[in-house]
Amino acid sequence: MNEIEAAVIEKAKRAKSAARVLAYLSTAAKNTALTAMAEALEANSGAIVAANARDLEAGRKKGLSGALIDRLMLNEARVKEMADGLRDVVRLPDPVGEVVAMWRRPNGLEVGQVRVPLGVIGMIYEARPNVTVDAAGLCLKAGNTVVLRGGSEAVHSNVAVTRIIAAAAQAAGLPEGAIEFVDRTEREAAQVLMRLNEYLDVLIPRGGAGLIQTVVRTATVPVIETGIGNCHVYVDEYADPAMAEPIIINAKCQRPGVCNAMETLLVHKKAAPSFLPVIAAALKQRGVEIRGCPETLKHVSWARQATEEDWKTEFLDLVLAVRVVADIDEALDHIYRYGTKHSEAIVTENYAHARRFLREVDAAAVYVNASTRFTDGGQFGFGAEIGISTQKLHARGPMGLKELTTIKYIVYGEGQVRQ
Repeated sequence: MNEIEAAVIEKAKRAKSAARVLAYLSTAAKNTALTAMAEALEANSGAIVAANARDLEAGRKKGLSGALIDRLMLNEARVKEMADGLRDVVRLPDPVGEVVAMWRRPNGLEVGQVRVPLGVIGMIYEARPNVTVDAAGLCLKAGNTVVLRGGSEAVHSNVAVTRIIAAAAQAAGLPEGAIEFVDRTEREAAQVLMRLNEYLDVLIPRGGAGLIQTVVRTATVPVIETGIGNCHVYVDEYADPAMAEPIIINAKCQRPGVCNAMETLLVHKKAAPSFLPVIAAALKQRGVEIRGCPETLKHVSWARQATEEDWKTEFLDLVLAVRVVADIDEALDHIYRYGTKHSEAIVTENYAHARRFLREVDAAAVYVNASTRFTDGGQFGFGAEIGISTQKLHARGPMGLKELTTIKYIVYGEGQVRQ
């Protein structure tokens, strides 16, 4: 066993030992720790921002895009947002111990389902330091311990944040090992974590397509797959242009580097002549590069010719693929072929088209007349989220507290034996 493997296993061992205690802590004890973690973040905001500045400097030297730098950046306001996210989790109902169902069998046995923690959760994620806090807070409230492994781009930020919240949690009564962070940036450290079946109960990757697919292919620990967001907005022939424009601007431009940002705009051919020049000008004003189909280029002369690869790409930047479609059938076909089952939207005043889009689009979140940017645990009322699952097993969509639990059966008898 080499030094890297030994370091990762030691952290996982501590997390597994702590999990036995944390699973049965009271809601009050967990909420006290979460509140202490929030207060510690705010009290140490300066140190966190200073550590983050080192990551930002390194990121700029490496040539990270503006969108990735934005995802990486922390300031006092964002640190406060992270602290407020923990306070939101405090206010959420504790799912642990919830009786999901209870029924009586003909032989008198009472059989029930009760929510229990998953146990030890491993997280492998990329350059978003707020994920460190969101993951720790949600895991703890759901009675789980967590072993975090962030990307090298945010290592100084993550180390600073984890030390602060782990110390605060322990001082508030949580067991040592409740929050562990793997500070080794070597790829081997992540690979070791992916195979620690003896210590981890589940692994959650969060990041780009490359990271997620690497984890899915490599891990022996069970994986909850969070997905990339090749998200679409379809402007129907019955769309209100005044409604469609702000939805599109928001979906593409508010935060282009996140997974629920729109990457492809589909426009009905009847709406294209009047709508495309207007929306393209508004997007250009905001620095968006458009890559369009031949029909799009007829209405937007400055757009680049789109390639087949553009329809498949999660740009995470101010780049947008645009396609003119013949009808709702072609829009649905395009989404079925290129979508990643994350978030899809239609803008329409036609009730039948809206209902059909909701029924036929296979995605974790499907919208009518709203921005895809709402696919988020906080926006859905879950508090923070640990990721957005695009799979169909156990959890789908924004993953909040309930998605970080499982069930166990409890059975009450009075001496019954099986015949």
